[in-house]
Amino acid sequence: QLNMAKKKEEFLKEFREGPLLFKPTYKFDLYSDVYDTSEKKRKPAWTERILWKVKNIHEVASKEGELPEEEHPISVTLANYLSHMSYGISDHKPVTGTFKLEMKPLVSDPLVTLNAEGEWSADHDVLIRYSAVREFPNSAWDWIGLFQVAFRHVKDYVTYAWVEDDEIASNRDSKQVYMSASEIPKMGGEFLLCYYSNNLQSIVGISEPFQV
Repeated sequence: QLNMAKKKEEFLKEFREGPLLFKPTYKFDLYSDVYDTSEKKRKPAWTERILWKVKNIHEVASKEGELPEEEHPISVTLANYLSHMSYGISDHKPVTGTFKLEMKPLVSDPLVTLNAEGEWSADHDVLIRYSAVREFPNSAWDWIGLFQVAFRHVKDYVTYAWVEDDEIASNRDSKQVYMSASEIPKMGGEFLLCYYSNNLQSIVGISEPFQV
């Protein structure tokens, strides 16, 4: 029924679905994995479905609606699509889908380039050198954070330095700020630096990973 509707209804044609590799999800006797044994004996069916569609900005602007894959800023890949037969409180079985979302950068070059200078350890203050592109809208509220490599959110910083208050040197090409030794994690590990722009409300530069 769904496949027929996708062929007929225009708004459904662009939606995608993974392969149905699980058993029909309806209709079950309650608290069991036995299909309907009532008088009606309903025919098993896949009534729980997950469809998805990615609406890219470029697709909206394109007359054809078709663009090369590399021009799409967002791509979605279905990792798994399955039913959960152990749930028995309904005559339906729930279905879940797990997706991998890839967001391609809208700018190829970072607005700010960062480098951790010298050897980093909790035994002494450390230095950061950074440079920004000419048109970068910097702010006195910008900061550079020290993050573990596997960080997930901008608030996951270990410590940070204000780019203006902690600046110790500046020239036409770059600026230098410091971080206090008392703020550097003694346990060490692999870290990176991120420049946070207050005006853009986002991270606009990330250093290469380095050891502390």
